[in-house]
Amino acid sequence: MRQKEFLYGGDYNPEQWLDSPAILEKDIEYMKKAHINEVTLGTFAWSTIEPEEGLFKFDWLRQILDSLYENEINVILSTPSAARPKWLADAYPEVLRVNADRTKNIFGGRHNHCYTSPEYRRLVYRVDRKISEQFGNHPAVKLWHISNEFGGECHCPLCQVAFQQWLKKKYGAIQVLNKAWNTIFWSHDYLSFEQIESPSPKGEEMLHGLNLDWKRFVTDQTADFIAWEKKAIKEGGSELPTTTNMMYDYRGLNYHKIKDLIDVISWDNYPTWHKEAEAVTALDTAFQHDFMRSLLKKPFLLKESCPSATNWQSVSKLKAPGLLTAASLQAIAHGSDSVMYFQIRQSRGASEKFHGAVIDHYGKADTRVFKEVTELGKKLINLSEIVGTTTKSRVAIIHDSESRWAMEDSQGPRNKGLHYMDTVKKIYGGLRRQGLNVDILDMEYELDGYDIIFAPMLYMFRSGIESKIRAFVASGGIFIMTYWSGIVDENDLCHLGGTPHQLMDVFGLRSMELDALYDKDSNTGVSNGVFFNKDKQYECRNFCDLIKADTAKTLLTYESGFYKGYPAFVQNKYGKGTAYYVCADFEESFYIDLCQKLVEDKELDQIPITIPEGVSVTTRENERQVFLFIQNFGDESVNIKIPGEWKQLLGTGSIIHKYETMVFSKEKN
Repeated sequence: MRQKEFLYGGDYNPEQWLDSPAILEKDIEYMKKAHINEVTLGTFAWSTIEPEEGLFKFDWLRQILDSLYENEINVILSTPSAARPKWLADAYPEVLRVNADRTKNIFGGRHNHCYTSPEYRRLVYRVDRKISEQFGNHPAVKLWHISNEFGGECHCPLCQVAFQQWLKKKYGAIQVLNKAWNTIFWSHDYLSFEQIESPSPKGEEMLHGLNLDWKRFVTDQTADFIAWEKKAIKEGGSELPTTTNMMYDYRGLNYHKIKDLIDVISWDNYPTWHKEAEAVTALDTAFQHDFMRSLLKKPFLLKESCPSATNWQSVSKLKAPGLLTAASLQAIAHGSDSVMYFQIRQSRGASEKFHGAVIDHYGKADTRVFKEVTELGKKLINLSEIVGTTTKSRVAIIHDSESRWAMEDSQGPRNKGLHYMDTVKKIYGGLRRQGLNVDILDMEYELDGYDIIFAPMLYMFRSGIESKIRAFVASGGIFIMTYWSGIVDENDLCHLGGTPHQLMDVFGLRSMELDALYDKDSNTGVSNGVFFNKDKQYECRNFCDLIKADTAKTLLTYESGFYKGYPAFVQNKYGKGTAYYVCADFEESFYIDLCQKLVEDKELDQIPITIPEGVSVTTRENERQVFLFIQNFGDESVNIKIPGEWKQLLGTGSIIHKYETMVFSKEKN
């Protein structure tokens, strides 16, 4: 899908207003007024498209599409599989999900259906194909949106059989599975694949290999369902690209296993703004944008965001004036080629009737929110030359879903408060303070092309990551690993012979014991002056790794406890590169100082400005130009001095206030 302008719009549900043609006509007028050039149709329209089994009604949708096209509004057309009609659940009760406790759901909600069910697949395939036949080549339609926010799992008899077949294909023989899962513990050996059941609070939950493979199966079954819907679209005659909207820090699926099934990554962004310091929320959101961008390493789509307040968060607070614009432009800065909202017009009833919208229940264009939406639309038109540009990163963080699944299920050393994402975000924040774009990888990516890579709490080693890290460092890269890394294999079996597995020589050490600290406890890493300034100190909590240094050079030591004087942060030269091992869960300032030191030592090109706290700096580029985004999520206005070769595209002067965005460009040499 080639774009000449940012897609600007969002979810639109005209089926809710078919008895009010004047409202539908007014909606288009308002869309044009707000510079909206895109809507997503059909996401929850199955009961309107197929009100009875086999009875299809498309005239209303064709009329809407024709009207949108006449008004130069593009359409992303959805398959309606995310919420099934009542007649379907009544006629085919097998489609409703069974929970882990083996209770069966009744009709209701979204994604309350079994991806394995042949009947559900048949009916989804039929409706998808018919929609594709009718509208897959309509000139308004530019992209297919498959379902909506895939998630959840089913434990029904059909899924049990599918899981058993999945395991048989993976392991071949039951003896191989028993060894991989260490079922001999507690005498839980299986005699056949048919004996295996999915994890359940009423049954088996202590076989970590079972739990891990179940999550992998759920991802694969979901991916297969996406492929099934995509096939229906193609057989309906449409060759348009596809997307599906992903969710914030979603642990239920490994998105890396889905990314290659779709053409464009998209996701739904609903931060809890105003709950804590805006700079903290902005950093968290930036990480998620970069995670989504890194899946395919090309521009993504901000598929949903809220123009005002959500209705489902614990406190649904309004966005302060300017925040809608700042949050939207943050997505653009990190690689989005769209700003889209849920929803265009506010629903009158049901669960999201108070969810923010471009057009609210008042129904006119003189609201505060509509005015800000309109102003943002103007800004996006003026920034259209940025569409399609990419993000180049020389640093990366390995953030692996399968390793996280296993680590959070490991039963030790801390069963409450691993603080994994806190560690990831401290590292990410340290890199962003240096004005660096950051890629977020899993272990299946190749590591070449980067200068610096962090691997926080990489509990599981899989996909040959040991060899990749060894080669990366040997060829001159800087690799930073933390405590609780390289502990288990892909089946969650503990490595024998020392950790980090097969990398003890690369890091010049062996991890001996990991001390888990109570929440009230802390220790301190003290500098010896070799790397940080002499006597520089950093507090650490939660974890302290006790290592035996071999060739590694000690940079920090523990100040207290029975391991006083033990190394707390070390450096090891290996080949042409350098490996660092962070032994403890250090405070944020440690990573800010570490990232600054690494960037200086590696002589990475940085944006030629000083970056104050609360200010974010990001770049996008093409063959000719670099685009620089500067955003202020801090409470104080700051003065930003930009060298003369940069042309200002958005903003005026050098003072940037809270929620403001400056955009600059310069020609490449």
